[in-house]
Amino acid sequence: MTIGTILIFLAVLAVLIFVHELGHFMAARAFGIRVDAFKIGFGPKVFSWKRGETEYGINWIPFGGYVKIFGENPDEESTTGSDSSRSFVNKPRWQQAIVLAAGVLMNFIFAWILYTGVFTAGVTAATNGFEQYASLFTNPRIMVSSVLPGSPAEKAGLMTGDILEGIASSTDATITGFQNAINASEGHPIIVVYTRGKQVLSNALITPAAGIVEGKYAIGISMDEVADLRLPFLTAAKEGFFYTIGLIKETAVGLYTFIADAFRGSPNFSEVSGPIGIAGIVGNAATLGFTYLLMVTAIISINLGVVNLLPFPALDGGRILFVLIEGVIRRRIPATFTNTVNAIGFALLMILMVAVTWKDVAKLIHG
Repeated sequence: MTIGTILIFLAVLAVLIFVHELGHFMAARAFGIRVDAFKIGFGPKVFSWKRGETEYGINWIPFGGYVKIFGENPDEESTTGSDSSRSFVNKPRWQQAIVLAAGVLMNFIFAWILYTGVFTAGVTAATNGFEQYASLFTNPRIMVSSVLPGSPAEKAGLMTGDILEGIASSTDATITGFQNAINASEGHPIIVVYTRGKQVLSNALITPAAGIVEGKYAIGISMDEVADLRLPFLTAAKEGFFYTIGLIKETAVGLYTFIADAFRGSPNFSEVSGPIGIAGIVGNAATLGFTYLLMVTAIISINLGVVNLLPFPALDGGRILFVLIEGVIRRRIPATFTNTVNAIGFALLMILMVAVTWKDVAKLIHG
């Protein structure tokens, strides 16, 4: 992993944390709640400044950030002190819930803004997903949409995003033509011609294998017909909105499935990435171009929002759950209990982050 990849990842992470915490900050200020701090990162501070009653700053550990809202972790001062009327804990519960949910909402809105920008500026899109805009497509081509781990294609160096120009033994440069040429090889090596990003043509010598696709020889890739698509701004905003909603649903279903599998004792941890794994994904997207980087950033923003909605202590969803419980029982949960539970939840999240980071490191070491 290069220094450039790390810097790009940290920049993306800082932007997403800023967006999330900005949601909490704006909602709190809108309801007249005092905000004592707005920080990106944890640990010792790099630098900080104070404007009004709020201290802003950047800390050394970049994997997180926070807005310190007066009364979010209740104590005697915020509950009954001289400025308690501006305390989070003394605001109506519907306002508390909005403040807690505002960070997630901002992550979703930010993803929508990014997708709107991408569709407006121009994006590589699958032609079978936007048939209504067929007249706007330009530069059609065949792209590798996924590469099966351990497959002949991966061993030969093919990657997601590569553009297939042809197969030396075939003149049919369509998906069907490629599939037929691969199967016709009957397991003998073929030459696949492709381009990656703005690089010149490259050749990959690949030996198709049986068993990847039943009854056929294959090299372990999925292919899509793609083209460049550029939409008018209002149309881009509409498509960006529905695209964002669709990804939120898919992410939520995927997370639910993972958690359900975990309770059944069969979680697929290969689908979970920590900071190092995500940095690799961001770095790969950046090499493909700025548009791809924006799209991956939008996906990470959506994932950050969905994960934060989980009803787990220390996450926004866990805090919202406490507010809902208080609304049902019509009395405040003791501050010592909520503070302790949230502290334990935060510690468990840090342990989980260390665990998935260790997994990412092990994967880098062992390939």
